[in-house]
Amino acid sequence: MKQPPLTPMSLTAILGRIAHEWESRGRIFDLPSARIWKLDPDVDLSINFLGRPAATPLGPAAGPHTQMAQNIVLAWLAGSRIFELKTVQILDSLEVARPCIDMQTIGYNIEWSQELTVPESIDEYVKAWMIIEILKRWDPLKEHLGPDTGAHVFDMSVGYDLAGIRSPKIVNFVGTMMDASQRIDALRHEIPEPFEAFRDLDFPAKIADTLTLSTFHGCPPDEIDGIVRHLIDEYELDVIVKLNPTLLGFASVDGLLHETLGYDDVTIIRDTFDADLQFDRAVRLITDLRAHAAATGRRFGIKVTNTLVVKNEKGWMPDDPMYLSGAPLHVLASSLLDRLIDELPGVFDLPGQNGTSPVTFSAGVTKANVADTVAMGVAPATMSTDLLKPGGYGRLKPMLNALAAEVSESGVASLREWRETRFAEAVAAGHRDWVASHVAAITGDGVGLYHKDGNSKLPRRVDAGLQMWGCVACNLCVTVCPNGAFMKLPTPSHLSDQIGGRWQYLVLAELCNECGNCLTFCPEDGDPAMIKPRLFLDESRFAGAEGQAFRLVASGQEVSASAAAGWESELATLTAVIAGDQGVPIRATDI
Repeated sequence: MKQPPLTPMSLTAILGRIAHEWESRGRIFDLPSARIWKLDPDVDLSINFLGRPAATPLGPAAGPHTQMAQNIVLAWLAGSRIFELKTVQILDSLEVARPCIDMQTIGYNIEWSQELTVPESIDEYVKAWMIIEILKRWDPLKEHLGPDTGAHVFDMSVGYDLAGIRSPKIVNFVGTMMDASQRIDALRHEIPEPFEAFRDLDFPAKIADTLTLSTFHGCPPDEIDGIVRHLIDEYELDVIVKLNPTLLGFASVDGLLHETLGYDDVTIIRDTFDADLQFDRAVRLITDLRAHAAATGRRFGIKVTNTLVVKNEKGWMPDDPMYLSGAPLHVLASSLLDRLIDELPGVFDLPGQNGTSPVTFSAGVTKANVADTVAMGVAPATMSTDLLKPGGYGRLKPMLNALAAEVSESGVASLREWRETRFAEAVAAGHRDWVASHVAAITGDGVGLYHKDGNSKLPRRVDAGLQMWGCVACNLCVTVCPNGAFMKLPTPSHLSDQIGGRWQYLVLAELCNECGNCLTFCPEDGDPAMIKPRLFLDESRFAGAEGQAFRLVASGQEVSASAAAGWESELATLTAVIAGDQGVPIRATDI
């Protein structure tokens, strides 16, 4: 029987892991306390997203970082305050080839929708919502989070056609996200003893009432129009439509990608441009949908951009085509926004435009360009590629700190005021606004940050084969895993000569979808997801596992393990590692 790619942990197990890990090592899902973001009362980084306040302008885009409860909680701890939840669609038993993510240099992927069933997705989002509400009030974190954690927003994402969105499965998804009271009440009993004071907490029942429509590639314009009108009319939702970089046209994308940025190893596909929404039709679509939203008292905006379809000539991932992200997409997305502003002056809610339609942004946002990106007026700036690089969710706090420093050093106290100063600087320099100034920079003197020459360095390698026990202990498998599947445990002193290494790395196999990101960044030769001890909680998943596998079992109040056939010789070592002072962050009571 084929195993599902992911088996979510129960609310009990997730909260139990949080309590255990915090008490034993001062980390949560291996995110150290130093990387937990605290709101600075002297610098207001808040934005308005479709009328909802969010305390920071950053968050994960719909993708691997917003699929499971622990992913969303990790992003929140690190400073995200807006979450574009992973796109949900009627086809929820997809076969995604593996590996499906390639972050060696820029960014490519071949996964494009949720890997959980729709009911599982609902529960993951509800669990994440509840955990955040609990952690906001949990005494052990108050010193690190501060007295005010700031407002946060969950934004739904659905696709990909009107028939699917009208199906009972997606109707139930949207309805539950707008009123999750029944699911919240059903999950209350799973709140474990360390958090029992919160079992009767008045959790807000409305998890999301905004939606970003993922049109994917090649969706007909009339279909997009029909979906948005349906979502507005049927649910009274405020809606964002995600646009594709193909709107720039084949010649423009070809020129930017190959001539300006030097990506001669990337092949774009003309047919995808011909099949996709065309620029003039997109302008009419935006105009019509803005008018419909206004007439019904709702809000409508756009997102730039989706990924770019390119030919898979690398061959590392098994499917063709693949989808490009990262540095070159940043240039394409910014250029598209620049062109849309020229065509639709006064439409967008951006400095200097004074329109009403918000623009959200997701394309190659990094610490190096976060200030210039946010200065354009986009709200929010979401990301995926950068969070898949070494440091993972821990990259968010330095990004927010860099943005706060820019605001503070400008002599103002809020992001809104700071954007106006950047707009004034751009106009004084002869540009229409900061968007035009930014595009001029990243295609001119500042192109180096986005050029192939600056984005071709491969991950570090050492001449060694990866082993189950002992390695260079770089911690990269922990930080680049979007699912929090990896953990590090100290080597017991009495085993240090036998297995080597200060730290040992283990993987919770049910949280690992074999995306390949740890394989990309591990400096040793081998796949950490397959070579490091693979731990299972679910008996059926363990029974169906191939290769090395260990099942965590409860032995009274302690956690022990059993081994798959042929791996019994490693059981004594594993037992010693998981029974150390820090121990495996799974409580016996949660198994």
